[in-house]
Amino acid sequence: MAVVKVLLQFLGALAFLLYGMKLMSDGVQKSTGEKLQRALSVMTGNRIVALITGMVVTMIIQSSGATTVMVVTFVNAGLLSLVQSVGVIFGANIGTTITAWIVSLSTFDFKIAAFAIPIFGLGYVFTLAKKSTYRNVGEALMGFGMLFIGLDWLQKAIPTDPAKMMWLTNIQGWGPVSILIGFIIGILITAALHSSSAFSGIVISLAYNNAISWEFAAALTLGSNIGSTIDAILAAIGQSADSKRSALIHVMFNVFGTVIALIFFGPFLNLVTMLTPGHANSNIAIRISMLHTVFKTLSTVVLLPLQTPIVKLSRMLIKDDEVGDSNTYKLEFVETIGKENSAAYIIRAEKAIADMTDVVTGMFDRIQIGLTSRDQSFIDNHADESEKEEVYCDQMHEQITHYLVKCESLHITEKQLNHISSMIQIVEDLESMSDNCYATVMLISKSISKNMKYQQDDLDKMIPYVELARQFLQFIRININKELDDDKLSLARELEDQIDLFRKNLKKLARKRLEGGADVKAELLYIDLVRQIEKIGDNCFSISESLRAL
Repeated sequence: MAVVKVLLQFLGALAFLLYGMKLMSDGVQKSTGEKLQRALSVMTGNRIVALITGMVVTMIIQSSGATTVMVVTFVNAGLLSLVQSVGVIFGANIGTTITAWIVSLSTFDFKIAAFAIPIFGLGYVFTLAKKSTYRNVGEALMGFGMLFIGLDWLQKAIPTDPAKMMWLTNIQGWGPVSILIGFIIGILITAALHSSSAFSGIVISLAYNNAISWEFAAALTLGSNIGSTIDAILAAIGQSADSKRSALIHVMFNVFGTVIALIFFGPFLNLVTMLTPGHANSNIAIRISMLHTVFKTLSTVVLLPLQTPIVKLSRMLIKDDEVGDSNTYKLEFVETIGKENSAAYIIRAEKAIADMTDVVTGMFDRIQIGLTSRDQSFIDNHADESEKEEVYCDQMHEQITHYLVKCESLHITEKQLNHISSMIQIVEDLESMSDNCYATVMLISKSISKNMKYQQDDLDKMIPYVELARQFLQFIRININKELDDDKLSLARELEDQIDLFRKNLKKLARKRLEGGADVKAELLYIDLVRQIEKIGDNCFSISESLRAL
């Protein structure tokens, strides 16, 4: 019964610790995470900037797993290149060491756990605020408080009586085999917990209570570095070749550093001890934190200059994606990327919407070609292609909408929910625009195949009308996924008004030509062309209003 009691206390304290870390990470990510994730998604090719960004983002959100999962997701979406991802991954590995330093604070004499309950209480007060930013900060504070309460309980749950920990002492007396056992335990438990930070808390608590030796604690810590790669591996399953390579580089980084540290285990520990203030007499929690930092930093110093060979090696190990049907669009919603990274999902959807806007813009360009080159070559070169693009847009509409509906089931804020609703409407308008573009191309093709005659002056009057619609569409393309201010919305309204005015004048001229005895079929088709262009303008303005609501 005594063993069961200790085990239950340990598991309860661990659960409290894990939930505190999750609450803190979720609170931070909801208050600042979207900005941080967007910073990752527009990363430059500079490896130093990428390194610092990955480090800072991970320090703030307290999770290298979350950062690397975002990186894998963005690589899969084409927002980051494989080369750009390397520096971010290396930086994330350094940034995650900050958690071990925070955990080590619990071992100091002033007992930071004594402040945990007031911090938790203050956080709860913040969660009562109406403003979501304060609520998110409050959630982070509550998680911070729970983290130290959990650490305090964890330390108290570990027996200090050597007789009760004899089994652990025996394992540590097996020489090099004990180091290997500790290393494997570190891999397995960290992979199971999905958190090297939580495992660091366990190791520090065990070491501080003299349950494990400095060497065994080091072996556990080194193993946890490999176990922590599990999230990136899961995120890469079923993704593009480059996203798999990105996860592989994360694994290679930790495996390489760990193997070298194990080969030179003794000298490595001596180096860490020498760098720790107080050396062999230092607080063992601080020494473990220093080991974590030294390991990650040395690995980065060695591997960052080798970025190009590492990328080449990953490309040798993982083959390129098979070339699929370019006329089929697929957008997978992969839940393994971590539901807490809701902004990463939204950014991925924004990229898909931008791609859809490009397809629609290409379809519109065919309209301008048709109005200036009214011959059989237009039908031969553009009619079938326009049909394929329209079908492709239908697929994009279905896939992106399904993806966004899935996003609504994530742990998202009210603002993100409104954002998703606006994005669904934008996709709807883009699909309608693709239908209108295709219908217009078919009308032009019909006028050519039926050899309908128009006065050049009538066609010339259509050109500025179409050009206005093109300007409006380019305006949408430039500002897609951006929140429009009042000035830009006024510009959109002005373009819409000009298109409406042009439409009225062109339809009036067509009616006059009908009254004057012009070909009925030709003039009705002309009016249909005018109407279709107006619909495209209407879609553009509807998208502008949705962008205003972002």
